[in-house]
Amino acid sequence: MKEIYLDNAATTRCLPDAAKKAYDVMTQDFGNPSSLHMKGVEAEKYLDEARHVISKSLRCKEKEIIFTSGGSESNNTAIIGGALRNQRNGKHIITTAIEHEAVLSPIRSLEKRGFSVTYLPVSKEGIVLLDELSNALSSDTVLVSIMHVNNETGAVQPVEEAARLIHSKNKKTIFHVDAIQSFAKLPIDLRDTEIDMLSVSGHKLHAPKGSGFLFVRDKVLLDPLIYGGGQEGGLRSGTQNVPAIAGLCESVRFMTGDIKEHLKHFRELRERLLSGLSDLDGISVNGPFNPEKQAPYIVSLSVKDVRAEVLLHALEEKGIFVGAGSACSSNRPHVSGTLQAMGLEKDLLDKTIRLSFSVFTTDEEIDETVAAMKELVPVLSRYRRG
Repeated sequence: MKEIYLDNAATTRCLPDAAKKAYDVMTQDFGNPSSLHMKGVEAEKYLDEARHVISKSLRCKEKEIIFTSGGSESNNTAIIGGALRNQRNGKHIITTAIEHEAVLSPIRSLEKRGFSVTYLPVSKEGIVLLDELSNALSSDTVLVSIMHVNNETGAVQPVEEAARLIHSKNKKTIFHVDAIQSFAKLPIDLRDTEIDMLSVSGHKLHAPKGSGFLFVRDKVLLDPLIYGGGQEGGLRSGTQNVPAIAGLCESVRFMTGDIKEHLKHFRELRERLLSGLSDLDGISVNGPFNPEKQAPYIVSLSVKDVRAEVLLHALEEKGIFVGAGSACSSNRPHVSGTLQAMGLEKDLLDKTIRLSFSVFTTDEEIDETVAAMKELVPVLSRYRRG
């Protein structure tokens, strides 16, 4: 049976060139980049190349890229390391009600250490309210963390405007952006923004799992979470995962090579999906109405009379893989904090699925998914009502 994978916000298939590069490094150029001999020098070249490719895509300095094991480590390093190192400037943190657990959990850990936290509300479209941010900022605010693209709805947050607002009120406040669902899919130019830190995970953009990085603007000071040999400028000790980083470099090069064309493809897929489902009763779309505020590669759908888990497994039997909320915390069912924050009616909270595309998703796959939904939803709805 042919498989149709539409859960790319959870993870992506590794790019063949990235997988090959990682394999070649593991089996041929396997030296420790901290070693002084030629095998070490060869390994270090992969780190240098990756730092160059990534910094060029973001228009930042190479020394501002710190390699990590992925998004969770990047977020934890930015939030915990930033708050602890700079707590002399204040012990107040601001974030939003729709952040990923990789942001909320470290922030809650800081609450237990005596930091106060403001959780900003969002609109019904899932967009953070800048007026609320402005009101929450104070001379005691040490750190603000706001995601760029929401992992459940695809809502694009106004991070550039937020950065300007934050630093106009308090230049000492550090602004962190979780860009795990946006980097290499939406244009990001750090040269023209006041973002201080930005987190990225490789496996969201066709790179090997276990790869990622944190952008840290050179004026920002952090306490490291991992101590040891002083790699990555002392911010992330431990021998770098050179194979995964080399693979990440290949994926970044591919994904950022033509973002405009990829975005055009995503928009066409989204329109094809929603147009195909438009005459199916009981389906509503969650997220911004304005396409400029919506990442087109994530679609959140609520199906009135069908539980998400039931529909997910029914589609799976047809070889179609979709998501139900965030897949990054665990495989335990949970109520979406994002959808609750948006004010979605309670009856739909457990009836919402997420479809997310990759650059490899085809029109034919969308058409087959639409056909499967049109077949399954009426049957499953009648079963539930019965």
